[in-house]
Amino acid sequence: MHCAACALTIEDALRGVPGVTEADVSAATRRARVVWRPGQVLPSQWMAAVRKAGYQAMPAMDAFAREQRQRESRRALWRWLVAGFCMMQVMMYAWPAYQAMPGDLTAEMEQLLRWASWVITLPVVLFACGPFFSSAWRDIRQRRVSMDLPVALGMLITFVVSMAGTFDPAGPFGREVYYDSLTMFVFFLLTGRWLELRLRDRTAGALEAVMNRLPDSVERRGADGAFVRVATRRLQRGDVLRVLPGEAFPADGRILAGSTQADEALLTGESNPVDKTPGSCVTAGSHNLRAAVEVSVDALGADTRFGQIVALMESASLQKPRLAQMADRVARPFLVGVLLAALAAAVWWWPTDPSHALMVAVAVLVVTCPCALSLATPVAMLTAAGTLARSGVLVRNLQALEALATVDTVVFDKTGTLTHDRLTVSDVQVAPAAGLTSAQALGLAAMLARRSLHPVSRALVAAAEAEREPPDSSWTLDVVHELPGAGLQARAWQEGQELTLRLGKAAHARVAPTEQRQVVLSAVRAGRVVELARFALGESLRPEAATVVRKLRAAGIDVQLLSGDRGAAVHDVAERVGIDVAHGDCTPQDKLQRLQALQAEGHRVAMVGDGLNDGPVLAGAHASIAFGRAVPLAQSRSDVVVLGDNLGSVTQTLLMARRTLHIVRQNLWWSAAYNAIGVPLAIAGYMPAWLAGLGMAFSSLLVVLNAARLARTAGGRAAAVSLVPHPAHSPLEVA
Repeated sequence: MHCAACALTIEDALRGVPGVTEADVSAATRRARVVWRPGQVLPSQWMAAVRKAGYQAMPAMDAFAREQRQRESRRALWRWLVAGFCMMQVMMYAWPAYQAMPGDLTAEMEQLLRWASWVITLPVVLFACGPFFSSAWRDIRQRRVSMDLPVALGMLITFVVSMAGTFDPAGPFGREVYYDSLTMFVFFLLTGRWLELRLRDRTAGALEAVMNRLPDSVERRGADGAFVRVATRRLQRGDVLRVLPGEAFPADGRILAGSTQADEALLTGESNPVDKTPGSCVTAGSHNLRAAVEVSVDALGADTRFGQIVALMESASLQKPRLAQMADRVARPFLVGVLLAALAAAVWWWPTDPSHALMVAVAVLVVTCPCALSLATPVAMLTAAGTLARSGVLVRNLQALEALATVDTVVFDKTGTLTHDRLTVSDVQVAPAAGLTSAQALGLAAMLARRSLHPVSRALVAAAEAEREPPDSSWTLDVVHELPGAGLQARAWQEGQELTLRLGKAAHARVAPTEQRQVVLSAVRAGRVVELARFALGESLRPEAATVVRKLRAAGIDVQLLSGDRGAAVHDVAERVGIDVAHGDCTPQDKLQRLQALQAEGHRVAMVGDGLNDGPVLAGAHASIAFGRAVPLAQSRSDVVVLGDNLGSVTQTLLMARRTLHIVRQNLWWSAAYNAIGVPLAIAGYMPAWLAGLGMAFSSLLVVLNAARLARTAGGRAAAVSLVPHPAHSPLEVA
């Protein structure tokens, strides 16, 4: 694959197969996501459709895919070397003709130099130009147009005209030869494509950079107690592994023996090594830094957090932002226009000089190749997504980068966002009529809270575990429901009697409210509400919160606060961080209504929350950011997920989005300006073929180099992100 037209061709081939419901192909990452109905079509059938369209498809996880890509890379390097060597030789033979005065070269000597140039050009045409000709022939057979077709036509016309001038100097095309122009523009073209491929692999994805974080094999303990190296794909839950220093952990698990440090930067954005001792949890994709440890496997593949991360990134890599979709739509009509423009130029110049007419057509065919246009948006977007991923920020939706770049208002949730999500239970007040001790009340509340991921629920569970008192066996819970913005409700039995337990806000528990920040546990039996206990909670403000708000305001972005917490607590936090507009006691519906009111006023709003009870408002915002520690990634409705615990990632993401859109616009303007200047010059006959090839290669290369600037993080490192496919979507590597 070389261009957007290739991606569209493969998509058409896949969608034309009965039983295939979805097909998304990315030209920038060379990957496809296919969704099909197993009862109607087999994978071999739609893979055959891809093969019939002239491309080869293979599972992206297959080791053969990496080997195939490496072979293609080596072959491309050889083609570039052959083209470069032959170009220098042909230029050496052409130089005397350029420098000689009339009479300096005899006819025999000039003919000998032309024959030598023809011989040296043959390897370029037969080997270096092979991919262009094969792709063009495939297009002709399939009756379609791709970006290789005009380029291959230009190469063929130049070679045929030059060969006619060599073998039949008195013929209709005259005695002019263009071997030097041909070899030069092939060399420039291959140089641009090879550098472009290297840069795209390094900055816009390198899809297996993360995939290779998982080792191909690992030492597993056998029945006899000895460790034997086996393939990672053969692991099962419960296996005991020995992970050596420098290796990545292949699965989520728990350390059984040994102590070490792990690099979890990809998973959390935290660059400092994390100490791991016996009993500590380790995550797939993190690296063992210090010593060999024995690990028990708890989760594998898509069930791991690593699997969720790479599935999200894989999905993002196959999306087409709005600007990229526009470029795709114009790619094919533009190519048809290129062919017609070349034909018109040839017809216009033919009466004057047939040879010159054909070379003008070649220049038009080459200079107008829209490679830069098709790469302008996806390469920049993927590079930005890769850079953010290195900092622990996952972009689920590439379109969100375009939306974030235009945001003028950011709305924050409070708990778990501006404040730490690690709430603590500071006091337990048991109602006199409850007949419970503080530890029993806390344990009962924790029985409900274990069914929730909300920060308040986690605080109650942590406090109960700290008491180390066994749960009260007289209580049995069933059918626990979480009501967003209110609390938990469960059907319970005690000593054979059924009742309803409620845990959450005072209104939810149906008891009298208090001024203090409290969570209430109540029981409802036969319509009568009995208050059991109140739990006072404390929270701490994130130290970077005030700085983040100040930086957003400095960037011209208004900041507001919406929270379901009490108004007094919300306004206190708003005052401490410097937010002027704050609203408390908001239900999820209230938050959504206030968000829609802002949007009705013409504001473009980004919502930042913990992803737990903010589902409607996250979905309703122009763009949304959630902290991934608070919610399973697969359930998050946000466009961007922050894996770490640093609120500064919000500012980083917004500024990166603005920078990305700026570079995308630069790329699009450059592509448009390049064609606006190059096409008239080519039609007027002022642009030789070699200069057209140089312009085409330089245009694509400049777009990729410009996007590569997004790969520079604060530490000056280039970002390389890889995406592991999600098994349910069956991504394919398209070669």
